[in-house]
Amino acid sequence: MDMMRRTLLKGIGSSGVLAAALAAGMLKPTQVLAADWNKAAFEAKDVAGALKGIGATGAAESKDLILTVPEIAENGAVVAVTAVSKIPGTTSLAILVDKNPMPLSARFDFANGALPEALLNVKMGQTSLVRAVAQAGGKSYIVQKEVKVTMGGCGG
Repeated sequence: MDMMRRTLLKGIGSSGVLAAALAAGMLKPTQVLAADWNKAAFEAKDVAGALKGIGATGAAESKDLILTVPEIAENGAVVAVTAVSKIPGTTSLAILVDKNPMPLSARFDFANGALPEALLNVKMGQTSLVRAVAQAGGKSYIVQKEVKVTMGGCGG
């Protein structure tokens, strides 16, 4: 019983300290939010605009950038995409789906030493090219593959 009381008192005490720090302005939860998002890139209506928005116009193809997607997606609502960069010094990876209303699906930034790998599910309304773009050393690299989206899983 004493152990439960001690745990309860510790919890109440730490809650009080946290509340006091918030009230004094020492902690500001709004400063913990994610970095500003690249509105121009994510709201671009075409691939060229999205590439321009992320600073990847004129990206070169690279065999060290690996994109894994299914050849045929029976359910366009959930298409698994994996991108891995073996390019030294990779600082970001972006995934684009050409025929989506807004092609830029995701962008990931990596700190020094982080493994540049991304696994995500994207939604695709129709057969389209899926692109992965990596940025490393001030240069951009790209790889693309086509994913065929079937209607109701009956081929096409």
